[in-house]
Amino acid sequence: MKLLAPVAVLAAVLICGPAFAQNADEPKIDCAKAEAQTDLNICAARDFDTADKALNAQYKKTRAAMVAIDADLDSDMKGAEKALIKAQRAWVDYRDGECETQGFQARGGSMEPMLVSGCKADLTKKRTRELKDLADGPEGSQ
Repeated sequence: MKLLAPVAVLAAVLICGPAFAQNADEPKIDCAKAEAQTDLNICAARDFDTADKALNAQYKKTRAAMVAIDADLDSDMKGAEKALIKAQRAWVDYRDGECETQGFQARGGSMEPMLVSGCKADLTKKRTRELKDLADGPEGSQ
């Protein structure tokens, strides 16, 4: 019985390996010229992925700024970091719900993933700017 588990894993690798290799060999999509819905969906997902990575990087900077604000405050005044965490969690729930709603314009159709990913990318880029403004403080917006 102990021998069956490694054999099953090896079989899965041998069977799935070519499928994974094919993904690596897929043609590059020029998102500036994409016309097929599949390509548009992939490009929208890539745009969201890029926006999400930028958001996560900015969130770390903004959280560090909130920690610094808390460090300068008396104990009874602290809470900047906690407020940011609370706001960010609520924002993620809002973004995901709002974009799911936007997807209903093409529910079940091939365009739905593009609508959802595009919405997520747009809202994520906007939130990244908001987080940057928050980290920069009032002096940064002058």
